[in-house]
Amino acid sequence: MHVKMILPALQEAGSPEWRPIKYSLFPPLGLATLAAYLHPDDTVELVDQHVERLDWQDEPDLVVIQVYITNASRAYRIADHYRAKGCYVCLGGLHVTSLPEEAARHADSIFLGPGEETFPQFLADFRRGEPKVRYQSGVRTLEHLPPIRRDLIKRDKYLVPNSIVVTRGCPYHCNFCYKDAFFQGGKSFYTQRVDAALAEIERLPGRHLYFLDDHLLGDARFARALFDGMQGMRRLFQGASTVNAILKGDLIERAAEAGLRSVFIGFESLGAESLAFSNKGQNLGRDYDAVIRRLDQLGIKINGSFVFGLDGDTPEVFRRTVDWAVSRGITTATFHIATPYPGTAYYQQLKAAGRLRSDNWDLYDTRHVVFEPRGMSSAELQAGYEWAYREFYSWGNIFKASQQHVALNQRLRHFAYSAGWKKAEPIWNSLIRHGGLGLMRQILELTLDGREAAQTPITTLKTPVLQDIPCHDEAP
Repeated sequence: MHVKMILPALQEAGSPEWRPIKYSLFPPLGLATLAAYLHPDDTVELVDQHVERLDWQDEPDLVVIQVYITNASRAYRIADHYRAKGCYVCLGGLHVTSLPEEAARHADSIFLGPGEETFPQFLADFRRGEPKVRYQSGVRTLEHLPPIRRDLIKRDKYLVPNSIVVTRGCPYHCNFCYKDAFFQGGKSFYTQRVDAALAEIERLPGRHLYFLDDHLLGDARFARALFDGMQGMRRLFQGASTVNAILKGDLIERAAEAGLRSVFIGFESLGAESLAFSNKGQNLGRDYDAVIRRLDQLGIKINGSFVFGLDGDTPEVFRRTVDWAVSRGITTATFHIATPYPGTAYYQQLKAAGRLRSDNWDLYDTRHVVFEPRGMSSAELQAGYEWAYREFYSWGNIFKASQQHVALNQRLRHFAYSAGWKKAEPIWNSLIRHGGLGLMRQILELTLDGREAAQTPITTLKTPVLQDIPCHDEAP
């Protein structure tokens, strides 16, 4: 059987906002995971349209397409093309689960929720000539997950080919997150066996890893065993956590000893009202400065995530957030315009209030305003978001943020990491065109390596704690 698995490019591909390096970071790990359920004698091709051209001339027996909200229109065009040629087309992913009736118009079979249970069921049905129209995930387990088909991943096209996921979902329920809709009908957070996760890590060449898990520290027992098992592997890795997981116990220290050098944290907002509106309870009552001090003392860089336009935000939120992030030495920042994804509580809330202004999914990319904000105009929200990115990544603020660290080593690495990510676009584009990402992988490892812990607590936080930032550090 000839199987073609496709990750369509996001709608922004080819637009002025397109950053080739941003979408040359990680391979389509989800599709490579599903490919492991195919028979050894099946012919399978994995195409990531972000980094390679799609051949429209072939006629595979089975086409499997992963759909996000901002690649949905392109995914549907590809699906319609192959169906017109007589190919059997399957659609799955976040957007399909959120809007199954919409997706079903472009597919022979659709998949709702995770595919570890339903995709092998489908393959058995398909080989018998009895495929179902809809497959709904119910059983949630990674107990018998086969080894990911990493042989299908074109490593030279990615800066971080060693991406890995050892858990599914997240233990929290933020109202703007897809997670609850995607995992409806079963467990919304579960892990691999520790020995299976360690075996997958052992398969990966080089030193650097990126854990794409929503919350790597979400199950403390699993994470502790994972980090203990990674001791001595000499790995360098990046991952995601919540603020409360960093403040609680010694798990973050264990992660650092195992090789954690950079962590993505969803700060989202500095205002208690906006956090409460988002059901971001894991951030309420937490001392953000204590989080930053602890990570800095461990030599761990921070990629902070912030959302603008939540109820409770006013036009002052942009300057306040950027000034805070710079004064705290945040290495990189990811800013978002609040976006009500279909299937989320946030979407239902705004729809019921009559505040949605667009159902053009191409615009649901967290860079466009698609609803009516409460504390400012749509124009103010759009302009403030764009200003925040320019201001945070100005040369002056990159330098200022780098100077907030105690250790000189950390200051230099901060500057190199932040400037290299946002100010070297022509270099990145040239490296991608000429196949030079392997060299940059080595430079990334050098930039992440070296974890001299600070000898004294940070004393260079020059901006006082804002009055509406929760300042308690008690464990949940």
